[in-house]
Amino acid sequence: MLHIYHHLPQFAKSWVASWRGRQLWSLRYGPDTDALVQAALARERWTADQWAEYQGERLRRVLYLAGHNVPYYRALWEARRRAEDGASEATLSQWPILKKEALRRAPSDFVVQGNSRRGMQCLHTSGSTGTPLTLWRDRNANRQWYALFEARVRQWNGVSRHDAWGIIGGQLVIPVHQKHPPFWVWNGGLHQLYLSAYHLAPHTAGEYARALEEYKVRYLYGYASALHTLAELLLSAGITPRNLAAVISNAEPLYAHQRQTIARAFGCPVRDTYGTAEMMPAASECEAGSLHLWPETCILEVLQDDGDDPVAPGEVGRLVCTGLISEVMPLIRYEVGDRGALAPRDFVCPCGRTLPVLRTVEGRLDDVIVTPDGRRIGRLDPVFKADLPVREAQIIQEDALRVTVRYVPTPGFTPHHAAEIAERLRERLGNMEIRLEPTHSIPRGPNGKLRTVVNRMSKPQE
Repeated sequence: MLHIYHHLPQFAKSWVASWRGRQLWSLRYGPDTDALVQAALARERWTADQWAEYQGERLRRVLYLAGHNVPYYRALWEARRRAEDGASEATLSQWPILKKEALRRAPSDFVVQGNSRRGMQCLHTSGSTGTPLTLWRDRNANRQWYALFEARVRQWNGVSRHDAWGIIGGQLVIPVHQKHPPFWVWNGGLHQLYLSAYHLAPHTAGEYARALEEYKVRYLYGYASALHTLAELLLSAGITPRNLAAVISNAEPLYAHQRQTIARAFGCPVRDTYGTAEMMPAASECEAGSLHLWPETCILEVLQDDGDDPVAPGEVGRLVCTGLISEVMPLIRYEVGDRGALAPRDFVCPCGRTLPVLRTVEGRLDDVIVTPDGRRIGRLDPVFKADLPVREAQIIQEDALRVTVRYVPTPGFTPHHAAEIAERLRERLGNMEIRLEPTHSIPRGPNGKLRTVVNRMSKPQE
């Protein structure tokens, strides 16, 4: 399908993107969206007791639903009740930690029985750790999630879902070999200008700036590395885009030097966000610089690296989450793959909101690949979607012309899949040598996370 799309004229590409955008708009928003947004804004100054009552009510429903109607959890609790007197699914601390591998291996076992798949959204994502996942969402969970996004990302920054916005992400909206603009596609269904992250270069920066003005883009959203690259190119060319209310970073760590460069280039506030495809946990940055959690999405635990006990307040540990908004695929005590720390309990944010604060997030430390023509490619996880029989993978840049792909194959992997990996990379990187290296495991870094992209020529400074 991607091959056919890339041969369409530009107006047809936009028609396809807009058609898909209208589908997504219907999934994400409805007649109750504005009411959900106002309710979310009203909760931002709740007390700890109010949040405990709110989360407790949702948690009881989710645990009962999972323990009785989700095949994976039902089997787990049937076995535990036979083995242990007093074992109860009603107590969160008695649930075991769920690793990504269990979800990757049998995603259908985590879907609530009795739900029709019609009307549900199936997502294939590799996530920041390179582990392919298949996830299911329903319309209700989508609308709750995007109402929170509307309230705590857009409205905090003075924009709305009805404004035109730009995004720089991992989708291959334009063939990588294309040398002339447009390097974007207009998605009218979402009021979205999708800018290619694979065509950022000194000679294209002006075209990107003109597109932002032509489509009256009010805010820019995307990977920190791509936003930073575009900002550097614009500064070098002496170009300053106008009328942007904010630049919002997602999916990657936003380093201080990147934030400064982006703010200088675009002349507007730069805000960070944190989220996962599993819709838990999530956080957004306020005007005071705090990354506020969205307590509606999950119960968040920060646990020790070498055990399942909680860390002391303010200390770094593994992030483990129990989802509260999905009633079709509830995940209980799920290890998201990142490490982080909550702010101390006595921290008071100057913005006045009482939402808890995520002091730091570790992990997601992807490097970038530098192509021979000077493009800097960050997140390459779209190469490894869940349709490939690969447990995990790592892309290593050995030198200016060569990358090595280390991957852990699962049963069913064939030479055809190997060729597909190489082809997907060539579509993004251009004329570079691709070496494939199967392996039984991929070493983790000092923080316990898998680095999905490693550049051995240079390393970005934090």
